[in-house]
Amino acid sequence: MKQYKAIFLDWDDTIGDFSHAEQHALRDLYSMYGLERLYAEFQDFYDCYHPYNIYLWELYGRSEITKEELAFRRFYHPVESLENGESVAKMLADDFLRLTTKHFRLLPGAADTVRYLAEKYPLTIVSNGFSEVQYTKIRLSGLSNCFRHVVLSEEAGVQKPNPLIYEKALQLNGMQKEEVLMIGDSYNSDIQGAINAGIDQMWIIKDTDDPRLSTYRTPNIKDLLSIF
Repeated sequence: MKQYKAIFLDWDDTIGDFSHAEQHALRDLYSMYGLERLYAEFQDFYDCYHPYNIYLWELYGRSEITKEELAFRRFYHPVESLENGESVAKMLADDFLRLTTKHFRLLPGAADTVRYLAEKYPLTIVSNGFSEVQYTKIRLSGLSNCFRHVVLSEEAGVQKPNPLIYEKALQLNGMQKEEVLMIGDSYNSDIQGAINAGIDQMWIIKDTDDPRLSTYRTPNIKDLLSIF
């Protein structure tokens, strides 16, 4: 592997187990708001929410909607048939952010891997997550002192895969693009964004047969302990 001088890391589903937190938060909301009146099973509610949420994040990544629109619309979509759907959606949106923090946990092996990498490289978080939530999760992780910088899209003014967010991270580190590696789980934001910025990438992906191109790939963040 090429020698790098710094590493950029995604947070959600690369270090923090967002999929776990999301599922548990949504289950809590399903019960708290009596959404069985609209969806006989939780999975029906999830199947309505999840694809539309992904679509909205894609719009957000292209700066076509605001953070506030994303937060509201992803919950209005599954409850718009309610007479008070707008007010319920706003409450769901607020409670969801609180509950994802409540159910926060790290991915298996992530803490050891981050601490190991931090001993060898300056680390920078580059994330599209909402600022107030990401800073809380980083604090709860016990890994705050491992990161030299945290670059969040809300503060940078652009979202991954826009290369400008990576340029912001490069400037903070005083690095050239050839000196840095980006590690993340999402092809569309982490990997494509790094490609757009001319930065090498390590794709954390379980399906290693996926034909999309990346500089490196591995199925588990724990594998980085033996790679670096």
